[in-house]
Amino acid sequence: MLSGTWFLLSGHTSPVLLSLGLLSVAAVIACTSRLELVDDEGMPVHLLPGLIRYVPWLIGQIIRSNLDVARRIINPKLPISPSVIHVDAKRLTEVGRVTYANSITLTPGTISLDVSEETIEVHALTENAAADLASGEMARRVQRAEGT
Repeated sequence: MLSGTWFLLSGHTSPVLLSLGLLSVAAVIACTSRLELVDDEGMPVHLLPGLIRYVPWLIGQIIRSNLDVARRIINPKLPISPSVIHVDAKRLTEVGRVTYANSITLTPGTISLDVSEETIEVHALTENAAADLASGEMARRVQRAEGT
């Protein structure tokens, strides 16, 4: 992937450079395979189909939350009610908990404060943001994305 990006951005098409690049890639692949450095955790290709469905939904949530927070900044009369809640993360794998916590933090108006094996502690700017997380919709979508 990085080699392809380099090729597209560099504009170098010299046969010598391309063949040396291919040779370098082959050497790195051979070394990492022989040393068994690449496994399913390091290269989670099996998660791609689920992520293809999850990411557009997450982007929609980020946009929606962005607009809500912007409205509250522009119009100070709109209420905020900061709160700290704990959302359930028991049914998620370690990768799922990290994805869930990062998704919460990416969504404006919420931030993950602490992640444990059973819960994620979250600061929410509004009651609506806290209620959305408490509903468990994001957790269910993360669970579906990782195929569990």
